[in-house]
Formats: sequence, C-alpha cells, structure tokens
Amino acid sequence: MNTAPHEQGNAPVLPGSVALVGAGPGDPELLTLKALRCIQSADVLLHDHLVGPQVLALIPASAERIDVGKTRARHTLPQDEICRLLCWHARAGRRVVRLKGGDPLMFGRGGEEMAALRRAGIPFIVVPGITAALGASAAFHLSLTHREYAPRCVFLSGHKKARDAAPDVDSEEDWDSLARPAQTLVFYMGIARLEHIRAQLVAHGLSAETPAALIYKATLPEARLWRCTLATLPECARAENIQPPALVIIGQTAAHVAG
Repeated sequence: MNTAPHEQGNAPVLPGSVALVGAGPGDPELLTLKALRCIQSADVLLHDHLVGPQVLALIPASAERIDVGKTRARHTLPQDEICRLLCWHARAGRRVVRLKGGDPLMFGRGGEEMAALRRAGIPFIVVPGITAALGASAAFHLSLTHREYAPRCVFLSGHKKARDAAPDVDSEEDWDSLARPAQTLVFYMGIARLEHIRAQLVAHGLSAETPAALIYKATLPEARLWRCTLATLPECARAENIQPPALVIIGQTAAHVAG
C-alpha cells in the first residue's frame, strides 16, 4: 500500500503528514527544490545536528524547531522518542518535516522512522538529498567510479554495530570483499575506528600503500582535504586533529583528488 500523500500546490507536506527530507551535505544551494518547499511549509521541524545553520536559516519563523541530533556517545533524544514526536505532531494535524543531513535513507534512522509512521498509519513522503560522498566528490573533483581505477564504489558506516542490533545482522564487515583493489571505499562516521579499518583491510590483503583521503565538511566554506595512504590514515587524523563530520575514502581514485 502506498502511504505517501499526494502533493497539493506548492505544499508537498500536507496537514497530518510527515516528510523525511534530505538536507544535503551542507551547502544550502544543493537542497532540492522539493526539500526547500517542504522546509518552508513546515509547522514543526525536527532536525539533526549535521544540518548546518545556512539550511536552518531557511526554516520559517512560524515553525516550531526541535533539535533531535545525535553525535557519537551523545544522543539528544532516543530514537523511540523521535518517532513518537513525529507521530504525535502529525496526529495533531501539523505539517511535520524530519530534516536529516545528506540523504534521509543513507546511514541514518530513516528506515526506523518510516516503519514507525507505517505502524501508526501516518502518511509520509521521502525527499532524497545529496549524500556526503557525492558532495565531497563534486567539491574536490573526485570521480568515485573512475573507469580506469574503480568500476565499483562501496558506501559503509564506520560506526561499530550497536549492541542491540538485530540478531541476523553480522557485527563485522565482509573484509575479504572490501579488500579488493579495484574499487573505492567510502566510510561515513569512521574517524573513531581508523586503526580498526586499516588493520582489517591490510590483514585481508589490501596494500598498505593504497591511496586514501580524509575530507572534512565538504561543500562548506571550512571544507578541508588531507591526502595519505591506508598505512598512515590514523596518524594523519591524529596529527591534524580531524573531527567528525569527515569522510574516509580509500582506493586508487583517492590519488586523483583535487585540492
């Protein structure tokens, strides 16, 4: 059954419904037109901490703004409470926007939020956003799938799986597959686990001299890039005091990054 409400005029979010909206990688000009219309028509907006001030400035003054952001080891609100708030505000007849950094279904909790809305019988739409890897690729002229070096690109979460993850979810990656040379690996949220990532990839056969790059806040004025190798990834991050949000890119394509 299709639970998405139909749009009316210039207001894609209808009263009593929810829009899960991708805010993109930070630059407000990279918002989709539909995302902007959702933001500007919202009665209440729940946003992540990765949604930057330039995007938040587009929220109308009349809208209630709720910060539900999560960082490593710090959750403003538990996920169950976020889902409860989405449902509560929608049942009150409001136009609800859940604004998420990047794309709402890429390494976020969009799947859990959609499931909660379905269970509650609340209509919703999903508005895709430019995910951080594509923003970084454009900002630093990096072809993630350059046909001479990497016909395959893999997006991964660098976070360790939660203790309460579903029992059928493996707690480790398929490192044999990830250690193949002719591909690009992009780790989101991987800064805290660089030593583990390096150790596993090298142990499973990927050369320690494989090019790598660390990219901080791509598409924003404070964007930075550091080139290194798989062998020197953790030391580079420590020496430069690189903090999230930063992407880790590993593969031959990283040797051809601009900047």
